[in-house]
Amino acid sequence: MLFSRISRNLRGAFNGYRRFLSIGENNRRFLFSHSPADSTEQVMRSLVFSKGMPALYSSRYHIHHHTSSSLVEDELDPFSLVADELSFIGNKLREMVVAKVPKLASAAEYFFKMGVEGKRFRPTVLLLMSTALNLPIPKAPPPMELGGTTTTDLRSRQQRIAEITEMIHVASLLHDDVLDDADTRRGIGSLNFVMGNKLAVLAGDFLLSRACVALASLKNTEVVSLLAEVVEHLVTGEIMQMTTTSDQRCSMEYYMEKTYYKTASLISNSCKAIAILAGQTAEVAVLAFEYGKNLGLAFQLIDDVLDFTGTSASLGKGSLSDIQHGIVTAPILFAMEEFPQLRAIVEEGFENPENVNIALDYLGKSRGIQKTKELAMKHASLAAEAIDSLPENDNEEVRKSRKALVELTQIVITRTK
Repeated sequence: MLFSRISRNLRGAFNGYRRFLSIGENNRRFLFSHSPADSTEQVMRSLVFSKGMPALYSSRYHIHHHTSSSLVEDELDPFSLVADELSFIGNKLREMVVAKVPKLASAAEYFFKMGVEGKRFRPTVLLLMSTALNLPIPKAPPPMELGGTTTTDLRSRQQRIAEITEMIHVASLLHDDVLDDADTRRGIGSLNFVMGNKLAVLAGDFLLSRACVALASLKNTEVVSLLAEVVEHLVTGEIMQMTTTSDQRCSMEYYMEKTYYKTASLISNSCKAIAILAGQTAEVAVLAFEYGKNLGLAFQLIDDVLDFTGTSASLGKGSLSDIQHGIVTAPILFAMEEFPQLRAIVEEGFENPENVNIALDYLGKSRGIQKTKELAMKHASLAAEAIDSLPENDNEEVRKSRKALVELTQIVITRTK
């Protein structure tokens, strides 16, 4: 069949991409001044993220060789470094979603109890970032109330950020599955499929409310504001996806902005919150933000590749899910550079299965998958550079955590599920 033939061809294109590339822009907004017909290099050089901040990366980082970094002398498993804490956080999450209404509690803890949350990628990043930022603190962080008592234990506060982030993430998955009418999540029935849309939406709302309570307990207005903005971004990104015009669907700038809101905002602002709770400088907080932002963008770009090259058994959603729902992602956008006639198919939509076949045929003949991987690698490299740019520290645990954060950037772009 055409689907399986093209999927096999695209899967074969995934090998050989372990060298990081990078560019030096680090500004706060995405400014794609080029049209979809521009070259990949132009598009990549147009990706900037600006907030009036000084440049973080000099020209010497124009090409980042992964093996040259002092942080990556030997491979290590980032997840094993924080395994005990991840287990602790998993137990805390189950405790935090207990509700008076049994049906609601059962729905809220569905994915926590089923053990389908994967490796808890986001909490792992945040715990590693907590240790990586174990630097001299310019000012003491404010105390936090836990269970009626006051504590200044920084690690407990940062663990709380990991818990909050995971609850927001799972809530967004529950809502997304309802909007996408998904019937599976990580190989098991999605909550909306098992318990219905209404209960799935309420379970997501309940998780968000629990996250808000935990967030308030930190008693840090800047952190509260950051993570409240994340929830707004999640909604904004979903609305952007649902209400695109023809030009927006074919715009890489629009796609990357939406991707930041839907995927990268949560991890980037959570990383920044880790630095803020530690009382670190604005410069260190920006580096933490940049790491999370670029890691999140790389993660989603590879997710977009895997939607075409992976199998539904190994992914959180079925293969070809995006295009069958009419969602145009980076591989198709890059394919349109080489085959402008593909735009007419995209504008017509994918309700007709034959249009899906035609789009896949063009994608298989194009370098869309390869260019998407290259863009993901650029973001992965920028994330690694942010860690390299942190103030030097000779503490072995700090160095090991930084090395693990750099290793995660490679794990993200070489993953197959």
